[in-house]
Amino acid sequence: MPMFAEILVSAFLVIAGIFGLVGSFGLLKLNDTMQRLHAPTKATTLGVGGVLIASMLYFLLVKDNLSFHELLITLFLFLTAPVSALFIAQTHILMGLRRTDLPPTGGEHDWSIFDDPPEQDPQETDQPQT
Repeated sequence: MPMFAEILVSAFLVIAGIFGLVGSFGLLKLNDTMQRLHAPTKATTLGVGGVLIASMLYFLLVKDNLSFHELLITLFLFLTAPVSALFIAQTHILMGLRRTDLPPTGGEHDWSIFDDPPEQDPQETDQPQT
């Protein structure tokens, strides 16, 4: 196995392990469901993605065989994790929580499930006015 391939695959495995550890630690230590939701959907997803990329690189650089299975799994993982996080967050909000029970959004607008979306100026959009 060439030294370059070993270093590259090892780097992705170490990075994946760090992300997985941080995501797991965040899942245990964060206070409520809305905060706890970010740990597995962000950090742990990157950790699993790093392992899959390391596997792809190993088969490509060492075995001279391009594996599309890992690529498809990685793409599926990165597409489904944000969608599942959105559904979990909306379900949590619709369970009857009050606005004061939710953490602040840190943005100009509040949670979209409670408020109508802000109105946009027709001049700001690219669509023609009728």
